[in-house]
Amino acid sequence: MSDIIESNPKILGGKPIIKGTRIPVALIYELIGLNYSINQILEEYPHLNKKIILTLLEIGKEANENLSNINIDDIISKEV
Repeated sequence: MSDIIESNPKILGGKPIIKGTRIPVALIYELIGLNYSINQILEEYPHLNKKIILTLLEIGKEANENLSNINIDDIISKEV
């Protein structure tokens, strides 16, 4: 993964989390989707920092761009 994301089956069932925390990466994306500002996220999770949030946003944006033209049903049908 990246320098700030880890997955450990012993932590939250292996969901990707921010390294050194039990904060799921998906939670940060959810908060952004709910129009939380970076400052509001940092108020809720003061042990994080702006660089971590910005890095997660960059990773999410890149993933979204890479997957935007993908048809999930086509991919699944190739696996059957």
